[in-house]
Amino acid sequence: MRAQVQQGLVLGMSTLAFTVCFMVWMMFAVLGVPIKEMLALNETQFGLLAATPVLTGSLVRLPLGLLTDRFGGRIVFFLLMLSCVLPLYLITLATEFWQFLVLGLFVGLAGGSFSVGIAYVAKWFDKQNQGFAMGVFGAGNAGAALTKFLAPALIAFGSWHLVPKVFSAILFITALLFWFLTTEKKEHSGAGGATLREQLKALKEPAVWRYCQYYSIVFGGYVALALWMTKYYVQEYGFSLQSAALLAACFSLPGGVLRAVGGWMSDRWGAQSVTWWVLWVSWICLFLLSYPQTQLQVQTVNGTVDFHIGLNATLFTVLLFVMGIAFAFGKASVFKYIANDYPKNMGAVSGIVGLAGGLGGFVLPIMFGALVDLTGVRSSCFMLMYGVVWVSLIWMYLTEVRKRPLLGKQPPALQSPFSSIAQGEEHVRSTNA
Repeated sequence: MRAQVQQGLVLGMSTLAFTVCFMVWMMFAVLGVPIKEMLALNETQFGLLAATPVLTGSLVRLPLGLLTDRFGGRIVFFLLMLSCVLPLYLITLATEFWQFLVLGLFVGLAGGSFSVGIAYVAKWFDKQNQGFAMGVFGAGNAGAALTKFLAPALIAFGSWHLVPKVFSAILFITALLFWFLTTEKKEHSGAGGATLREQLKALKEPAVWRYCQYYSIVFGGYVALALWMTKYYVQEYGFSLQSAALLAACFSLPGGVLRAVGGWMSDRWGAQSVTWWVLWVSWICLFLLSYPQTQLQVQTVNGTVDFHIGLNATLFTVLLFVMGIAFAFGKASVFKYIANDYPKNMGAVSGIVGLAGGLGGFVLPIMFGALVDLTGVRSSCFMLMYGVVWVSLIWMYLTEVRKRPLLGKQPPALQSPFSSIAQGEEHVRSTNA
């Protein structure tokens, strides 16, 4: 009974801490809009401002994952949250573009909390329930939606300076609650005596790089669009900041809270099947979202007829909502791959994959801004992501899907190099059945 209570507290407090860290990490999605107006930034500069915290949050994921394997998730998570409190508060004093960028780099450390928490939580659960537990923890991505609810209200109540002040206080209180309500088992640290070199051997695994590619879409794309959509609604459809943030939350919220459902689906049907369908749904949604607002003039026998082709705000939001759900499932299924294949080295591998996903979240907003500055077409951000998803579908088909048998079991001679993953998933499915 005591062990179950500890499990529940670890999962609950880790999820809460990750939600707050993600809320802080995505702060510039809303805060960047008034700062953009104050500093008269162009689209590329706004993309850089929004993405700067994502850079450090991505780069520290691998070392934080290694530290978690060696020292345990509790102490690493606690110190990480404390290290972000002061730079977060100092944003209120910034007046120049470079000051926001530098402080954003330090605040971005909060984004590294994922590789700490995912390894910390996974070690508390058996294999049959890991996917669901990691999905519950990953639902902390909903912190991106929490930013969109809380930050506009704070800006409307006072000014943008109120946002970092309140967020720093929330982060500090969360860190204290996490420390006093969680615990650590000695056997969960030490990485089995593995050296840094042994842990980094995962970089030689082709499967790890494939998981990095998938995660750069379902997480990197999620982060990029969560940062970009508030401003997109303001400029494309003319909404106020408060209304735009609420509509953008239609993507951020399901992209976070439904991750637990994706974990359950991955436990039941396997990571590969879930990821395959996630990519297809994303591909279809991005195809429709990519089409720019178009005025078409057709010469007919009765004269000229004008047509308007483009998504209205309602249909646009529905497509974003569907894609947010798909991304939520995909984020969970990618980490189910890792839990199946690298149970002893999850901190290092999740750090590598998280790094790739975070770098996607850093590069994409900058590319979104550059494409808008170059083409003048706002939907070019979706065109870019459409191409990336298309490449991933082809890669997944060639390396995984094509090697699966049409009917029956795959003969041993034809098994792929990644058959251990498939065997692990088959074991999970037979157990659940």
